Amino acid sequence: MLELTTIYKYKKTTLAYTLISCILYVWFAYYTQRTDALQLILLYSFLFVLGYQILKTSGFYTSTSLSTGFRILVIASILFRLLFLFATPNLSQDFYRFIWDGHMLLEGFNPYLHTPNYVINWNTSIPLAQDLYNGMGALSASHYTNYPPLNQVCFVLGNLFPGSSILSSVIGMRLLIIAADIGTLYFGKKLLEALKLPSNRIFWYILNPFIIIELTGNLHFEGVMIFFLVWSLYLLHKGYWKWAAVVFACSVSVKLIPLMFLPLFFWWFTSTSLNDKRNSQQKKISYAEPKDLSVLVGRKKLIVFYSIVGITLITFFIPFFSMEFVNNYSKTVGLWFNNFEFNASIYYVLRALGYAITCYNEIGIIGKILPLISVLVILGFSVFKTNNSIPKLSTSILIVFTIYLFLSTTIHPWYIATLVMLCVFTRYRYPLVWSLVIILSYLSYLGIGTADKSENLWIIALEYFVVFSAFVWEVVLKKRLPI
Repeated sequence: MLELTTIYKYKKTTLAYTLISCILYVWFAYYTQRTDALQLILLYSFLFVLGYQILKTSGFYTSTSLSTGFRILVIASILFRLLFLFATPNLSQDFYRFIWDGHMLLEGFNPYLHTPNYVINWNTSIPLAQDLYNGMGALSASHYTNYPPLNQVCFVLGNLFPGSSILSSVIGMRLLIIAADIGTLYFGKKLLEALKLPSNRIFWYILNPFIIIELTGNLHFEGVMIFFLVWSLYLLHKGYWKWAAVVFACSVSVKLIPLMFLPLFFWWFTSTSLNDKRNSQQKKISYAEPKDLSVLVGRKKLIVFYSIVGITLITFFIPFFSMEFVNNYSKTVGLWFNNFEFNASIYYVLRALGYAITCYNEIGIIGKILPLISVLVILGFSVFKTNNSIPKLSTSILIVFTIYLFLSTTIHPWYIATLVMLCVFTRYRYPLVWSLVIILSYLSYLGIGTADKSENLWIIALEYFVVFSAFVWEVVLKKRLPI
């Protein structure tokens, strides 16, 4: 009671902003649709302003991890998420497919082998099958699932929540995502403290309205992937690299995205071995190994690390494995590069040039070239950047994944959640800017300003003008200007 009195006495302004935010989150969760363009933009913008004020008035820039302000931020972060608990996601219909896949497994079917279009015609044992089929939409229903095995387990666990309705499954999955965010808060804070960085930085992610709305609100499992990724980085920093490999594989088994980060670990173990040698010499412990042998030891560790990741992933996939699964899964993943288009940046410019030259949409060609450029960028950062510390490794992952997104044909809003988390460990803040302006992509669903309800390229251009400006300023110009 004394602590509550202290909080109220010294943090009244913070509590007032928190209360207003609660009202706006409830309004957003239960009384807003993605077709309500003006309401959507205003609520989202106000929540960002209020989030900033909560951080500022709580003593965010001066408080320590044990301060009253820090505890308020933790409570507010969890409270905001719990407000969404009984809300049906209003900005995405992907959750219908999540529930469908979970029920497929519970009924004993392999979700990778049959499309919903096929299943709906011959099997009616799946609970709420017609409602789920109608809700997921024709595009999702016509394709095989692309969600990795551990993500499928999450879908099953969500469906095990007591009740037999769509909402009960939503609540079950939402509780998993909230638990993952709490885990990210825990390991993210510990990692920041271990790196001697301000632990309050974790709230750039945890208290970010974009993260709360997209992950908890819209049920995107990037939050679970990020939890495993941050946990893996923490274990890696503490020297438990074998366990880090297992946890990293768990992250990949939720979303495949972290697979592209694996080459960036190339110098980690070599540099670690050399540093271990230097530390031992400083402590006057005899160390007879030459430098070349230390490099060899590091490379062996790297191979073991990759092997553990690979074996763990294979273990997750084995229960679903068949040649039909390989064929279906590879085709589904390939669709994201050669068929789908949404909220892209560089690709849309190249597409326009293709139309001007050939009068056709050249996504089949462009969609094959852009991933190759991304691969070259990843290899460049892997070989020429010595990623031998968490801040350096996080920076490389951040830049590489940003370039990958810039070159992608499809950028859904929740894709940038990983960038928001990684920037916490770096000196870059442009992902926070992107998390604010990404809301503009939802206007594309409405076809605002277009006759055929297609994406308004002027709105997309505005979004990426802001994002590219922030990126170029931080990554390029600030290094060259005398600031």
